[in-house]
Amino acid sequence: MFSRVRSQQGVATVGVTLLGYGVMILSGVLGWVIPYAVAAAVVIAGELSLATRFTDTGELLRKAGLGLVWRRLLRDLSVVLLTVSAVRPGVGATVAVLLLPAALWTVAVGTTALTRIVNGRAATPAFTRNIDLGAQRAVPVPPAWAQRLAGLRMPLLNVLLVPAAVVAALIDRVTPVVVTGAVTLVAGLVVAAALALTWVRGRGRTSGVLPAVHAWMAREQPEVALYFAGPAKDVYQANMWLAPVEAAGRRAVVLLRAEDAFRELADTRLPVVCVPAGVDFMNLDFSSVKVALYAANVGANIHLLREPGVKHVFVGHGDSDKQASVNPYSKVYDEVWVAGPAGRERYARAGVGVLDRNIVEIGRPQLAGVHTFGSGAADHVFTVLYAPTWEGWLDDDPYHTSLVLMGEQIVAGLLAAGGLRVIYKPHPLTGTRSRKARAVHERIVARIRAAGGQTDADSLDGTAHLVVTGRTPSLFDCFNATDLLVSDVSSVVSDFVQSERPYVVANPAGLPEDEFRRRFPTARAAYLLSADCGELAKVLTVTRAGDDPMTEARRELKEYLLGPAGSNPMDRFRDEVGRLCG
Repeated sequence: MFSRVRSQQGVATVGVTLLGYGVMILSGVLGWVIPYAVAAAVVIAGELSLATRFTDTGELLRKAGLGLVWRRLLRDLSVVLLTVSAVRPGVGATVAVLLLPAALWTVAVGTTALTRIVNGRAATPAFTRNIDLGAQRAVPVPPAWAQRLAGLRMPLLNVLLVPAAVVAALIDRVTPVVVTGAVTLVAGLVVAAALALTWVRGRGRTSGVLPAVHAWMAREQPEVALYFAGPAKDVYQANMWLAPVEAAGRRAVVLLRAEDAFRELADTRLPVVCVPAGVDFMNLDFSSVKVALYAANVGANIHLLREPGVKHVFVGHGDSDKQASVNPYSKVYDEVWVAGPAGRERYARAGVGVLDRNIVEIGRPQLAGVHTFGSGAADHVFTVLYAPTWEGWLDDDPYHTSLVLMGEQIVAGLLAAGGLRVIYKPHPLTGTRSRKARAVHERIVARIRAAGGQTDADSLDGTAHLVVTGRTPSLFDCFNATDLLVSDVSSVVSDFVQSERPYVVANPAGLPEDEFRRRFPTARAAYLLSADCGELAKVLTVTRAGDDPMTEARRELKEYLLGPAGSNPMDRFRDEVGRLCG
């Protein structure tokens, strides 16, 4: 409801602001000073709102062809029209009124090109962590104030011409407009001079980071590369492999392709190299790399897949029964590593071209910290974790997540049960594609807050209900505090089976139970929850009493999903990496 009202307010702001521009032009033509001043005040207030409160609506206005550049041109045109029609200056003064705003626009265009040259020369082509690249020669950069005003942001200064034009019309003299225009032009020229001086100082100098990265690769000779080319919002997919790669005992490097992902990558002792540009990345020397591990299927993987001397392995970011776990793209890799027999059979059923001989079962080395027993704390309260998956890439699949159709009912039922603790941890991508999902998420958060819960939790301590959306506590930390999981068909379920504790899988499509368990093997040992959530109270009663008939089924499913009992997945991962390294 709040988001809808906010959207309506944004649309109203756009309408009033555009109407204000129209009145400014008309008043300028007719020389109406008071209507012009009122319309100008409305426009300035509207532009401030679009820049601060309603940025999404302002972006839509830009996409419709009415961006800030065109609106500022209209504003400056209205200044000229009002000054000429109301004051009727002589030829010389009229030329000055016309040329001064135009001159600032000319300087703005020139500084746009100059800024690109200067910033391009100073741009860092690579980013590193845990790597000593030695002393780097600094490339001069423009002062921060000059960068803020340079380019097509510079005509913002011409907003001062609006009150100057009103004053000029009231006193019937053109001087305020001419003086103000001259001042803004001088300010623009000062910015241009600062940029030009930076360009002169930095002639012939470029960043030395990339050559230093080349030298480091040649010197350290990494054998294993963990490769991730996704953006920051997906970086959790790489984070889950940092600890296993660290523990593999090989010279390793993390290779990233997006600066925002580099900034958000979790703490690690591994050396990290981020090279965004494809050409720069492909020019690195990968001759020492024997194994490349890919956490996600993205197009930019091709920049490393083209290396013939490397064994390319898809490790993914969690086994599940979702269609994404058997992506046909996977057949481009030399090997596909899965957790257990379930992953192998999943590819066989899908028939997407991944050969059985290229599939290797390694278990899930990330699950070493997931306990196979409940919390023994004296103050422990029966805890239910609701961890729905996100809405997915397909707009025509309303059953991909339980969040939209069932989420509020699930949380409401858990809160109404009393005597238990609710932890709500949505998928990191929740709400990124679906407004409905985002709205439901916000309502669930509000409901938990109203029940006395903490909505910005960074710790699992205490007994209050929690909303966990940050990197910490991790999902596996939440597992260790959980007595019952409620989730969807996703890798969350597969990983939680490691704990051997009871779990519920949502069935929003209302498939028959036998059909659901056949189609989604990870639900073989689950309690199922239909769209009306009618089974929730019974499941809570059974699991809280400790009279759980699914216990043995979960032990059997654990071996099917994660590999044989007693085997150490970290040892298996280490052995397979060693095999490919030779």
